[in-house]
Amino acid sequence: MLINEAFAQAANGAAQASDPTLMSFLPMIGIVVIFYFLLIRPQTKRAKEQKQMQNELQKGDEIIISGGELGRVVSAGESYITMEIAIGVEITVLKSSVQTLLPKGTLRSIETGKSGRALKNGKQKSTESRQAEPENKETETSEAGSPTQDNEKN
Repeated sequence: MLINEAFAQAANGAAQASDPTLMSFLPMIGIVVIFYFLLIRPQTKRAKEQKQMQNELQKGDEIIISGGELGRVVSAGESYITMEIAIGVEITVLKSSVQTLLPKGTLRSIETGKSGRALKNGKQKSTESRQAEPENKETETSEAGSPTQDNEKN
């Protein structure tokens, strides 16, 4: 007699579990809403701003493209721009490759490495640094010692 009552209760509970209600879908709906506001909406907003910035490029703007090159816009077409990356060096790139629009005057204020200093001071500085390099190499080898000197010490 106890066995029959147990079966009756299980059958009743199984019927309740298979009955879908709005409350069972509420967590799923909440997750979708959270994803929309935290991930999807900000991403579309950023993409829209990026597209607007690329369409508004004009001559003289300082930009960074996706490859990391910095330069100044020389001319802008519908799909392509011509960008000056050094004095007399111009390249043509897709507008869609432009990642960042820099404030005016940024390219002048950026500090470059050793080769950039040599270019700023002219060719004379770069030839002086080339002449100084062999002297440095000689002092390095004399300090470290030659292989024959090391063998004599041993």
